[in-house]
Amino acid sequence: MLCMTMSMRARSLLSTTFFLTFSPPKRLPKLKSSFSVKSAMSSSSSTIEHVVLFKVKPDVDSSKVNTMTSNLNDLVSLDPVLHLTAGPVIRTGSSLFTFTHMLHSRYNSKTDLDAYSQHPKHLSVVRESVLPICEDIMAVDWVADRTPTTMVLQPGSAVRITFLKLKENLGEEVKDEVLGVIKGLKEKFGAIEEITCGENFSPARAKGFSIASIAIFKGVKEMEEADSNQELVKLQKEKVKDYVESAIAVDYVVPSASNL
Repeated sequence: MLCMTMSMRARSLLSTTFFLTFSPPKRLPKLKSSFSVKSAMSSSSSTIEHVVLFKVKPDVDSSKVNTMTSNLNDLVSLDPVLHLTAGPVIRTGSSLFTFTHMLHSRYNSKTDLDAYSQHPKHLSVVRESVLPICEDIMAVDWVADRTPTTMVLQPGSAVRITFLKLKENLGEEVKDEVLGVIKGLKEKFGAIEEITCGENFSPARAKGFSIASIAIFKGVKEMEEADSNQELVKLQKEKVKDYVESAIAVDYVVPSASNL
């Protein structure tokens, strides 16, 4: 079982999440995770990032939760999928939402994402394993601003997903400015191994969040070290705070095969 007992130091870092967590993240229950990836690399310049956040209903039997994550991870076998992993999040920062699990996958094109979404096996997993035990689901899709150097994330990698809801009537130049700040985070925070960002193109399931990013760290230690640079964290928030209505930041660790 993949689980983390957070130290007092780690909990203190949550109040200074390195990018746009505007409310103190909440501790989530320890839940079993599973891991599944396809060892494929892509030369595409239009990699699609697909993230789904799940909130499992309280008191759901753990066997049903394990079945859900196992069946989601099995979807990596579908032809359009370049990378897929699913499991519990380790912490989340939002005053409005508390998610318990996350799925992250990658595709060469929107067409491949559509093929995955409409595949009978995917539809069956959603219908039989996901919907019966989840009370909230959110999905965001974006065209990565760059092709990831490593398409398949390594076990133990720490992942931070950030979704931003911008204030109304800001214009395209503001979106470009916000995306520019996100793109510059890798240079500012050396612990970030890779980051992609973009504008959501699936608004129906995104609850109004329009800007998305995924930052990859070697592990949780490196993520927490980035968070601990409070002056730099504050500086990055100041650059965009006037444009952002709300944000969600979700942290997740790619589980190893031994946690299956």
